[in-house]
Amino acid sequence: MSDKLILAIDKPNFSVAKTLIDELDDLVVFYKIGLELMASGDYFKTIEYLKNKNKKIFADLKLYDISQTVGKAVANLAKYQIDLLTIHCASRDIMLRASENKGSMKIIGVSVLTNLNLNDLDEMGFDKNLSIAELVEKKTNLALQCGIDGVVASAQESKTLRKKFGNNFLIITPGIREKNNQQIISNDDQKRTADVELAINSGASYLVVGRPITSAENIQQSAQKFINLINEFTINS
Repeated sequence: MSDKLILAIDKPNFSVAKTLIDELDDLVVFYKIGLELMASGDYFKTIEYLKNKNKKIFADLKLYDISQTVGKAVANLAKYQIDLLTIHCASRDIMLRASENKGSMKIIGVSVLTNLNLNDLDEMGFDKNLSIAELVEKKTNLALQCGIDGVVASAQESKTLRKKFGNNFLIITPGIREKNNQQIISNDDQKRTADVELAINSGASYLVVGRPITSAENIQQSAQKFINLINEFTINS
């Protein structure tokens, strides 16, 4: 096992999520649960089930609202023994309120979603003169000033973030694929992907893997493959 692997449970309900968790048993210790499961009404039932099995929880909810609302939402979520929670790297006050109310939970800032590219950001009204890397760096700097514990970043940006801001914060890297993108994933909406070696060498603290494991013919075998790669490159990094 490796607690650097976070498995994304992008499933429609508790029953399907439970089947996946049970099948992987002791192999996976860290799980990401996001908006799809939240919208099913089974979110906190899944959290309770994971905690009863001594699993770690990454609540990927990407909170974004006025500062008071975000602060109160974070305070409520902190009661559920969640390990990591995402919020958007929005205003200074929003991030400060989240930091003040996190308890023992760690807050992870989302700067630029890994399914976005420059064309997307242009359409969204961001400064055309800023590259994705520059925008991520700018938002990360503000997040760390506000007491945010880490950021979500692709491997393409992580190396620069480590060099500029050091090692005393978490980097969560999603969009992990097998080397040379050998896997074919239907409806793959990730645009800034990486393999395990690149992500680890770029400074990732945790690697989020979803469909390459959950859509595999043998999910235990696939999970073990990623765990072996993470352990190998962590030792050699």
